[in-house]
Amino acid sequence: MVQSKLTKRTEVGRKAEGRGQKAEGKEEERVKEKFNSPHLPTSPSPLTEPTSPALLGATVAELTDWVQQQGQPAYRGKQLHQWIYEKGARSLGEITVFPKQWRDDLADISIGRSTVHYRSVAPDETVKYLLRLADNQIVETVGIPTEKRLTVCVSSQVGCPMACDFCATGKGGFKRNLAKHEIIDQVLTVQEDFQRRVSNIVFMGMGEPLINLENVVGAIKSLNEDVGIGQRNITVSTVGIPGKIRQLAQHHLQVTLAVSLHASNQNLREKLIPTAKNYTLENLLDECREYVQITGRRVTFEYILLAGVNDLPEQAEELAKHLRGFQSHVNLIPYNPIQEADYQRPNAKRIQAFMNVLQNRHIAVSVRYSRGLEADAACGQLRASKV
Repeated sequence: MVQSKLTKRTEVGRKAEGRGQKAEGKEEERVKEKFNSPHLPTSPSPLTEPTSPALLGATVAELTDWVQQQGQPAYRGKQLHQWIYEKGARSLGEITVFPKQWRDDLADISIGRSTVHYRSVAPDETVKYLLRLADNQIVETVGIPTEKRLTVCVSSQVGCPMACDFCATGKGGFKRNLAKHEIIDQVLTVQEDFQRRVSNIVFMGMGEPLINLENVVGAIKSLNEDVGIGQRNITVSTVGIPGKIRQLAQHHLQVTLAVSLHASNQNLREKLIPTAKNYTLENLLDECREYVQITGRRVTFEYILLAGVNDLPEQAEELAKHLRGFQSHVNLIPYNPIQEADYQRPNAKRIQAFMNVLQNRHIAVSVRYSRGLEADAACGQLRASKV
């Protein structure tokens, strides 16, 4: 039955172990007035977990089946879909086109929306959100606006198990995977706050997306089909999990695959990314080539530049040898500082020198400076913390 399918796919509350936390101190709970948004509800503390499955993430067909199981006419399914994905309804009680008695009867049914625990704005107007989930876990997402685009950097896990040495998220440990509806909710939250449509999504927030591949792929399909965001405007970032890039390719999505290399050889990569010991650089690149063959889409390689560690000209030469003849593009990302690590960002001259080597070897390359640095919302800084 569709009811059981929805329950199996999106139930988070029933699996949650904790049933809430003690109320935090006033200073911890208070959101500064200058960071408040009139469009977003802030969270009470503690939050109780839902007692029913989340509907967010279901298709029109699935929602139609569900409303019919509730004894309602089929057209209510399309109405429900519209209110969830277009109007951003946070509870079934808000759906005024439904009969009031039925709305009252559905009081325990969860759409699957989070609440905003904290919101901060950087000088460049990038917004960082800490979202409180049904089991009281906190996850971070970022809205990155430009004149033409609104990009959302979404998380796929609470924390991250990869423990990359330069990344704040990895320093905080790993809690659990996010459910499909918890990923979609992040996009709807940013869209609601900015009062404009999201155009681009990058899976570059907390977590390793390919460890949570089933929910990530499900979220991508729903964001495409239900929210209306083109797959070509979605990027999935990974440090590389054996066999998972191949599995992603089998879904034949039109997304961009971004692979975090951050080193030009295996020894250095193991120092920066501990899990690389289980997945050699050569095997990772072979799987990336297979991805290109299966999907016909080029791979983006992310390379965080760390001063005196991986930014030497000879390392650029080594990287160029690995990528020669590869259908790819390299994004050089100057390091964003975190309190937990002593790495430094290279100066502009060293960045340009590294880039010149790659260009001279006919490697497509660009430098990407992260937004939201002052709000700890930039690449590598996400830690689900206010500081």
